[in-house]
Amino acid sequence: MRIVSGMRPTGRLHLGHYFGVLRNFLKLQEEGNRCFYFVADWHALTTSYKNSEELKKNTEHMMRMWLGVGLSPKKSTLFIQSLVKEHSELSLLLSMITPKSWLEWNPTYKDLKYNLLRISELSKELKERVGESLKNFLPSLNLKVHKPQKFQEFMLEKFTSSLIDALFEGLIEGETLRELNTSKKQYYEIDTFGFLGYPVLQTADIIVYKGEGVPVGEDQLPHIELSREIVRRFNRLYGKTFPEPRAILTESPKLLGFDGRKMSKSYKNAIYLDEEEESLRKKVMAFFTDPQKLRRGDPGRPNLCPVFSYHRLLTPKEKTLQIEEDCKKGILGCVDCKKIFLNSLKNFLEPIKERYERVSPSYAWEVFKEGSLKAREVAGKTLEEVREKMNLP
Repeated sequence: MRIVSGMRPTGRLHLGHYFGVLRNFLKLQEEGNRCFYFVADWHALTTSYKNSEELKKNTEHMMRMWLGVGLSPKKSTLFIQSLVKEHSELSLLLSMITPKSWLEWNPTYKDLKYNLLRISELSKELKERVGESLKNFLPSLNLKVHKPQKFQEFMLEKFTSSLIDALFEGLIEGETLRELNTSKKQYYEIDTFGFLGYPVLQTADIIVYKGEGVPVGEDQLPHIELSREIVRRFNRLYGKTFPEPRAILTESPKLLGFDGRKMSKSYKNAIYLDEEEESLRKKVMAFFTDPQKLRRGDPGRPNLCPVFSYHRLLTPKEKTLQIEEDCKKGILGCVDCKKIFLNSLKNFLEPIKERYERVSPSYAWEVFKEGSLKAREVAGKTLEEVREKMNLP
């Protein structure tokens, strides 16, 4: 099977990246699939175009770390998105046939946009308030509606979006924006053509290699379904050209940072794959545990403890079972539990860090540039077929 996937180089890689993405990359590689894995530097610009000075450094870190965790240029095609210009050409051609409404209705687009603007809660509140009014208003329109529930959802989405647009345009009292610490400038700086068209480029990334499987988490399913829609439309218009890519759902544990929130570099709560030993120790000892286990002798609840979730991933099974039993009985204190976690974490990270350090920047660039040339060979053949079917020279 042809597998295609990429990662945005937006900073150092952490445990969440490994267990959420890289572990699955390795598994698919070792199963004998034809894998195309790329550093998605163009995609990084959709939300970080103002901070492009970090892009090359982040790309270099990602390349070295991929090789450090075990991705192999002998088993997978490893490359950089922007060095394969065919991605952009196919994205342009696909944009000609993709209805704008498909992109605007993509829930990931709106969710990410509202999260960046810190207005997700406001949107949710507006929907709840407007929803009741619409229920009473719609029957008075005297319109024949074939699917009342879908019609109501459509109107609710449009009306809520209009209210938010009006807020940013200053048509509604602006105190709300000040309270949310956001602005009209931020609204329009985020709302770019590239941000809206992200799924079209993502579709091009996949189908330029005639990808059949795309390893993703559940939050990316709407993007893959949109890719399938675009493929179906292209095939109807110009003849069967591309397979419909299917999502390969990855089993990604929800990893929490040491503050109890989802691990993320933006929260500054991540444990990085190249974390220094002293920094690692401080972060582990700062980890939140079961809030009801206040003293060493108190019985704990391992299923609610972020530290125990890591034991399941990193500590030998027999030892993990013992930790669970001792925690429930109040025999094992949180400090001792963290010390075991620290030891397991060091045993996991040290081989990765050693391999990462052995990968020189010059070697990483050489590997990925060579991989980009191989990727261009495949992508170029696809574009020749596409141009012919679309009657382009």
